[in-house]
Amino acid sequence: MKLLTLACVLAACLFSANSFARDDIQTLPVQALLETSKAKQALLDIPLYFADQSHNSIKTNYGEVITNKKTNAFNKTDREACEWVMLSALKALQERAVREGMNAVVNIQSYYKKREFVSQTEYQCGAGTFVAGVALKGTLVKL
Repeated sequence: MKLLTLACVLAACLFSANSFARDDIQTLPVQALLETSKAKQALLDIPLYFADQSHNSIKTNYGEVITNKKTNAFNKTDREACEWVMLSALKALQERAVREGMNAVVNIQSYYKKREFVSQTEYQCGAGTFVAGVALKGTLVKL
């Protein structure tokens, strides 16, 4: 009986969902994504400025906001899932800017698992077996 119990516990440990979980951090290019037809269809006409990209002078500053989006990554490549969820996160920032009466989002940076990744050209995405996620911080402004 002890041997059967031990075998069951061992099998449960080996085949638990945690043993197959992964959370790989992908670093991907922003510009290549923004130039896709998916991005042109999904995003609003609200300018997006990453890190310290130059922009017109700020007339009104609403402040910093954070968005954290997830998507189903099952049966998708990491890149496909990451691009899809990045577009979702960018659109969420744009929609929030519209709701708050702002017309641009500046200083956009990755904020996956509350780790800042500041880049004008790249973003970070967490890609797992079943879920991919992107978290972004950005400042809503009126230019």
